[in-house]
Amino acid sequence: MAMIRIWVYDGILASGVAGPVDVFTAANEMRRGISVQKERTTSSLTWRVESQDGKPIRCASGQTIMVDGKIDGRAHADAILVTAPFVSDMDNFIGRREQIQDISSALRRQHEAGAVMASYCTGSYLLAEAGLLDGRIAATHWAKVRDFAQRYPRVELRAHAVLTEQNGVICGGAVTSFLDVALRLVKLFAGAQVAAATGKLLLIDPSRVSQAPYATLLQDHGHADHLVARAQRRMEADLQQKFSLSELAAHLAVSERTLHRRFKRAVGEAPLEYLQTLRVEVAKRALESGRISAAAAGQLVGYADFSTFRQLFKRKTGLSPREYQGRFVKVTQFDESKSGPSSAADEKT
Repeated sequence: MAMIRIWVYDGILASGVAGPVDVFTAANEMRRGISVQKERTTSSLTWRVESQDGKPIRCASGQTIMVDGKIDGRAHADAILVTAPFVSDMDNFIGRREQIQDISSALRRQHEAGAVMASYCTGSYLLAEAGLLDGRIAATHWAKVRDFAQRYPRVELRAHAVLTEQNGVICGGAVTSFLDVALRLVKLFAGAQVAAATGKLLLIDPSRVSQAPYATLLQDHGHADHLVARAQRRMEADLQQKFSLSELAAHLAVSERTLHRRFKRAVGEAPLEYLQTLRVEVAKRALESGRISAAAAGQLVGYADFSTFRQLFKRKTGLSPREYQGRFVKVTQFDESKSGPSSAADEKT
């Protein structure tokens, strides 16, 4: 029997506890109904929900979650599942240094004892704080990629990954990746056959490999460099124009080298890469409206050559423009009279 300890604290999302527990419950049921003779290492799953003081915790929604006991770094565990603080409140959460240090110490002790470490979304911050992700691949919520990378430069962050695993440490991406993480734990301890049956029963798609289609690529300017902010506003206003770093630098009365250096430091991307991200984000919103074709979306953001736009869009999102529209559009078919007929290139998406 595999023991999975689920560690909780104030400010998490309730689904991050209930979801994995439901997956483990379903897995035990599937295991009873499946012949597992070919998988001799298969185990049933048991779990405990634990808080730092052994008292109930209050979720971000205000919901109270009862617990089974206190977090103990020395208690036997086959796996520790670290739940995720609500994504919008990470500065405040990480600022609770005494709490973070206690959790980090317990995590390190469990890891040294051989327990699998697992988390999802912003729970990866806690694994990183404990030093368990240094030199390892990891994932986190797509909206926290830049912040995470700046805080933990030793971590090999996979920005778009739904799930990463290396040396007994598992990380999930955005919030509902707790389902992927839980299913991975099922596979580790109950076997692949049970995991597959559980995934089918609960409609968990293990083929999800990228968060990119769901990500909002741009954040608010979010920095104090007024020069770079002016550059960004200029780029936003001239979205359809051919980009020239030299012309932009001249407009701002600085050298290209200065602009490139300050832009990269403030934004995390070079100017051209930022512009490409900006164009894809605007195109995404246009496609989501359902009132414009994929080719027209490319023209809207300055790409007369549809194949170039398509390649860029797919590199940024993991989907072609047509695939993205089919997944996220609110209207099943856009109005051809408004958008015009699809081009031949558009039909090939």
